[in-house]
Amino acid sequence: MTREHQTSADGPVAVPASGLLCAWSSHDWRDGVQVDELLALDRLIVRTENSTYEIVLLSPTAAHVLVRGGAYFPVFTPARLAGSSLGGSFLKLRSIHVGFRMELGTDSGFIITSSVRTVAIAPAVTNPNDIM
Repeated sequence: MTREHQTSADGPVAVPASGLLCAWSSHDWRDGVQVDELLALDRLIVRTENSTYEIVLLSPTAAHVLVRGGAYFPVFTPARLAGSSLGGSFLKLRSIHVGFRMELGTDSGFIITSSVRTVAIAPAVTNPNDIM
């Protein structure tokens, strides 16, 4: 479904309905995980269309994580989970939601994953050496 948005110079432009603020504000956000509601050292297993990621929460309130998986994270790498998006300008902060893409900030820039298929909370790591 698309709606038209009038621009001043180019005429009407098709905008996906999911890109409208009203769609985001009425979305049912129960199909995901808000990392700032979890505990340090909690682990998440996230399966996307193309990869599987293991995420260890270092600071849930700041969304600082260690992430491993996919093409860009062959070993645990420090990152900040910016949140979930549909690849546009809206970002659901510090969260991972099915159907959305994870956005991870690293020292090398931002990595945006393919769409999330599943997200699960795994038991916390009891020995920090197990994550390295």
